[in-house]
Amino acid sequence: MPQSTKIVPDSIASKPDRTARIAVTVFPLLVIIAGVLGFLLPGSFKPLAPSVPYLLGTIMFCMGLTLTLPDFTAVARRPWAVALGLAAHYVIMPGAGWLIAMGLHLSPELAAGVILVGCAPSGTSSNVMAYLAKGDVALSVAVATVSTLVAPIVMPALTLFLAGSFLDVDAGAMMLDILKTVLVPVIVGLLARLFLNRAVNFVLPALPWISAVVISVIVAVVVAGSASKIVAAGGIVFLAVVLHNGFGLGLGYLAGKAGRLDARARRALAFEVGMQNSGLAATLATAHFSPLAALPSAVFSVWHNISGAVVAAWLARKPLADT
Repeated sequence: MPQSTKIVPDSIASKPDRTARIAVTVFPLLVIIAGVLGFLLPGSFKPLAPSVPYLLGTIMFCMGLTLTLPDFTAVARRPWAVALGLAAHYVIMPGAGWLIAMGLHLSPELAAGVILVGCAPSGTSSNVMAYLAKGDVALSVAVATVSTLVAPIVMPALTLFLAGSFLDVDAGAMMLDILKTVLVPVIVGLLARLFLNRAVNFVLPALPWISAVVISVIVAVVVAGSASKIVAAGGIVFLAVVLHNGFGLGLGYLAGKAGRLDARARRALAFEVGMQNSGLAATLATAHFSPLAALPSAVFSVWHNISGAVVAAWLARKPLADT
């Protein structure tokens, strides 16, 4: 599923696994197709680059439409678990991004791109993965929501601290961009859900698919922008992304275990930590660094959905008492 649109827990609970599994299967395929098209036909997608922030805003608006009051009350009911998930996400992924960039001796642009995607908020396709893994979906949604709401402050600060030695980082401008493309659309979507509930309920089933198409277009534009350098950089970027995502999934689960959360909550934190809003990272990398710096985000967009689905299927086969 798209990095920034949750599948509503109520919808998940009321539909069979098949619906969620189809979504998890189709989205990576759409992104792969989009990436191939962006690589083969860069001239067709490069002109769309100025529209990427608006495309991301559309995705975040869809996220706002899916939010409900229980999503916020879940935070109040379980502050420790949500705080642990939030801290784990914003410590593990940025730190792992920096270590991987240093360990693989990435170029400044790629290093900044890997770190930036690590500093992004949770990718809320994690909600679907948590559900398929028989994890705590309510906790997953709560952590994803809070990590998105604090992103305008946390993401620029972490990026400046960790990536500032690789490239110049204008944290103030980045914060403003996140406010405009993330927070404002989410709030507008939330208000629409509150005051136009009947109309929103009618379109809710279509929102994940709208977001899937939009995020695929973003990936095509990002890949088109760095098409000439992908052949040279693709291998090392893929290795960095696989390591980054793997550390996030594994350490996220261990963070839940260290915090003495139950097995369902640990499964949820694995995905909340390991899956990123790579659409946001790609948008910011393109705007503030370069198209090449956005390449790790584009690759992450595909890979974390594939790895997440595999890990979710594996966990679903393990009894909860044994985790």
